Amino acid sequence: MKMQKIKLLTALTIAVLLPAAAVWAGPTWQFGPEDQGRLKLDYLGQFQLTVRDSGSGQDGDDTTEEFNFRRNRLALIGDYGGHLGLYVQTEFWEDVNISALSVGDGDRSDFQLLDAVFRFHYNDPLHFWVGKFKQVLTRENLENCFAPLTLDRSLFIRTPLSDAGTRDKGVELWGNLFEKHFQYRAAVMNGRNDSTSAPESNFRYTVRGHVSLLNPESSHGYRGTYLGKEKVLTIGAGYQLEKDVAYDNVSAGTGEVDYKGWSADLFFEYPLEGIGTFTFSGAYSDYDLDDAYKGADPDPDVIGLNGEKNGSYLKFGYMLPNLPLQLFARWEEWSFAELQNVVNQEILWYAGGFNYYFWGQNLKLTMELSRTDFDEEGTFDGVKTEDFTTFTTQLQVIF
Repeated sequence: MKMQKIKLLTALTIAVLLPAAAVWAGPTWQFGPEDQGRLKLDYLGQFQLTVRDSGSGQDGDDTTEEFNFRRNRLALIGDYGGHLGLYVQTEFWEDVNISALSVGDGDRSDFQLLDAVFRFHYNDPLHFWVGKFKQVLTRENLENCFAPLTLDRSLFIRTPLSDAGTRDKGVELWGNLFEKHFQYRAAVMNGRNDSTSAPESNFRYTVRGHVSLLNPESSHGYRGTYLGKEKVLTIGAGYQLEKDVAYDNVSAGTGEVDYKGWSADLFFEYPLEGIGTFTFSGAYSDYDLDDAYKGADPDPDVIGLNGEKNGSYLKFGYMLPNLPLQLFARWEEWSFAELQNVVNQEILWYAGGFNYYFWGQNLKLTMELSRTDFDEEGTFDGVKTEDFTTFTTQLQVIF
């Protein structure tokens, strides 16, 4: 019965949305002497049907169903004279019930300025960014969320103690060397911008580099797939540091701890004529907070989903040679210092699905079935932890 309902809801979603989903390029305005300035407006949306086999009912064991936007954005992209650039992006979301590990009451909404960055381009080896933009430690965070291989980026890879989540405010120097086959990045960001909870107010420092052995990946952001248009083999790594970021004994105001994180990743995509395109991506990340969770009264932000942890992911993809259909699978394993009142909790997360590209990334349908398995199940100090399955259908539209 549950699968029948899923099929029916998916069919209705496609039937209602596809006829209305025309695709246009965003409007562009030119200004200034000799029209050297350009400003473009884009809309980017991901509308989802999500079904989870738990989370509702008195005992939380009944199926939960929800329509919602995963992303709902307006973006302004500008440049002037080839050296000055601007990127501003807003996002709106509301009443989201189904999250990474739980089902809530959906009573929160938010409209935020997601990105606001001034970009200075001197030449390809030297770019300078200032404002609010993506953190640069991991490839996964830098991959374009409207050009992923699987449904979305990892649910577990966010860096700890970052008030802005996947973004932060600060400055970054980056560029490409050796005919664009090597890229470097160095960023100074706010990090934990909370002078009340942190022992000291310090910046967060990040360095990252990658080597492209085939076609270069020379943009600031990556893609999770190039749809068979590029031959790519890139190896990257990053390191991040913020001193005196939290206490392991909050009530006593003692036990200052530092945050140190590192990540290493590999991406490979190769098209074979008449056979199809194969994609492989993997990474390992470690986020260390000096074992603050073992303290007498640890800061609550050093534990949980975005606290001290380490883990890895593997992604696989295959795109058919004569049909815009891409099959994918994903596997992740993470170990958390403490999660839902369980010390050293481990999660195994795996998924499979497909992307169908009606008009490249501008109009795309994705379906994914995922499973979340906890190493320890049960009820811990009133928090119930049990395995669950999630099915998601997503329609992506970019205007």
